[in-house]
Amino acid sequence: MRAFDGQFSDNKPIRRNMDEKRRLLSELEQTLAGMKPHTSPSLRESIKGRIMELRAEVNGKR
Repeated sequence: MRAFDGQFSDNKPIRRNMDEKRRLLSELEQTLAGMKPHTSPSLRESIKGRIMELRAEVNGKR
């Protein structure tokens, strides 16, 4: 089945406003803090990388 133009499955980044980015940042920080010790290192690094990106965006556009 093919996607039509404008459909969510178009592999386009989701546009978020600053409030949504701040909320996502806090959720990711809570997720990282609540991870168990046996969680895969690659998952931890992925979340840490996304947190760093969001912090840069939020702090740069205040």
